[in-house]
Amino acid sequence: MNRRPFLKKLTLVTSGVTAMPFMTFGKMHFPKSSKLKFIVASDGHYGQPKTDFEGFHKQLIEAVNSEKEVDFVVFNGDLIHDEPSLMPKVKAVYDKLNVPYFPVKGNHDRISEKDWETIWGIPADFAFTSKENYGIILANSSNQAGEYLCVDTEFLKSKLEGFKSLSHVFIFIHISQNDWTRHGVSCGEVLELIAAYPNVKAIFHGHDHDVDGIMLNRKKPYLWSGHFGGSWGSPFPGYRVCEVGEDGKVVTYLKAMADGMILSGHTL
Repeated sequence: MNRRPFLKKLTLVTSGVTAMPFMTFGKMHFPKSSKLKFIVASDGHYGQPKTDFEGFHKQLIEAVNSEKEVDFVVFNGDLIHDEPSLMPKVKAVYDKLNVPYFPVKGNHDRISEKDWETIWGIPADFAFTSKENYGIILANSSNQAGEYLCVDTEFLKSKLEGFKSLSHVFIFIHISQNDWTRHGVSCGEVLELIAAYPNVKAIFHGHDHDVDGIMLNRKKPYLWSGHFGGSWGSPFPGYRVCEVGEDGKVVTYLKAMADGMILSGHTL
């Protein structure tokens, strides 16, 4: 794996309603031994016309299967491109992974909640604990019509309460719950709720194909993964890796799908 030094990308930091962009420089400090390692890949858009969606997915599966000691993968929304009949087909592609995976519903995943649970075996709002008792929350931010929605705060609060004794909690939401990106939605109640739990270590978004960095709100890091499929966005389709070291520190880095180059990274 190419762990070369890199120039970190532009980072936008927000506190309340104020924002100040700045540049940071430095080397990535990888944990010597990871207690948890997962991958986030978003926006594959399986079936989108005039794209090599089969090639994109084949490349991603091969890249992820070449990674070492991955505990699970999260596909963070827009698994398909609108057509409901594609959902079982993309599941068959994901089943080629060598590790467990979990899907998050996106605005282009235009199937009913009932059909989603039938196909994937889990509801669109779902939570579980990974090894070493890390809390994982997958929150739905859309519906069958493809609307941009704030997540269900009752669901989110119940899971955050249930996980409040855990050392680390990670949240996955396809659509940004803040309007700091072109395609985000303004959900102040969601941001305030997340900020109230000190053990939430990171929130991961998809949806914005041209965003693959980090933003901060009330000291919480919100991270994007760009895209690995679709017809627009970052010129370096890829996925995000997140590792928790034995010391409890969290590092995350974005990797190009084509050659495994580390494009950017952060210690959280």
